[in-house]
Amino acid sequence: MVEIGKNSVTTLTVDEGGEGQRIDNFLTRHLKGVPKSHIYRILRSGEVRVNSKRIDATHRLQIGEVLRIPPVRTAAPQAKPGALPTTILFTDSVIYEDDAMLALDKPAGMAVHGGSGISRGVIEQLRYERPQAKFLELAHRLDRETSGVLLIGKKRSALTALHEMMRHNQMNKRYLMLVKGVWRNQKQRVVLPLQKYELENGEKRVTVEEGGQHSETIFHLRENLGEFSLLEAELITGRTHQLRVQLAHLGFPILGDDKYGDFALNKILQKKGLKRMFLHSAETRLKHPLSGDALELKAPLPTDLERFLNGLRVAHD
Repeated sequence: MVEIGKNSVTTLTVDEGGEGQRIDNFLTRHLKGVPKSHIYRILRSGEVRVNSKRIDATHRLQIGEVLRIPPVRTAAPQAKPGALPTTILFTDSVIYEDDAMLALDKPAGMAVHGGSGISRGVIEQLRYERPQAKFLELAHRLDRETSGVLLIGKKRSALTALHEMMRHNQMNKRYLMLVKGVWRNQKQRVVLPLQKYELENGEKRVTVEEGGQHSETIFHLRENLGEFSLLEAELITGRTHQLRVQLAHLGFPILGDDKYGDFALNKILQKKGLKRMFLHSAETRLKHPLSGDALELKAPLPTDLERFLNGLRVAHD
């Protein structure tokens, strides 16, 4: 992170934290509180220079380039509803870390990034807690109510490699979920076309629709518990809300799902101790993005979900 001068020109040399980023995105991240319209204005006017030359908003930064940033005024940061506390959150959440990447056990209820009334998500909080870190970027996303393994790049080269592995299905990601209904097959491959759409209030949803994006999951039955089933899902693709929409479409909604679930059942289960969606990113197996070493990253089932599950086991026995 760099301090931008309010009353004087700032000059900085691009390091790995900025390598490959578009200049407009770089400035948006570093000029906190400055409207995007102003960022594009100083780019168009030539007040921002790279190696003493004018550049446009699409210029991608390279290590060693010298960046000139004019004086700017930044708005005082305003706390928004749902803002995360400024205390250390992730000290005990690290599953794996080296100089290239970081794996966290993300708690449920935290968005992975800010937006929609949330001033800080996981990545913003992590940057706040590690001001010395030159580079921290999400390798993928988890829904706000989903807990478990979350990967973060600490080098752009590692981040790019992680994205490539996901794009070519070279990463084994396993989720645990408790669903309504009696699942029969020990192993079942589900392939469905998923289409994104937007509600009138701007909220994004996904539906099964011909012509949508290919989605594929292999489900494994772990346990039948009366009218519910514990499943393990192996992701083949990673579409938005993939598991939630596939299972709801098949008639096995995830318990506690407030978008695609059985809302009446959710209310009953809340009184029995299930306060959120029963969906957990339990394990990710991959090769290290730089060394190629095999990694097996595991996040145990959170206490609240384990307690609810054990209650069902007792009732079922």
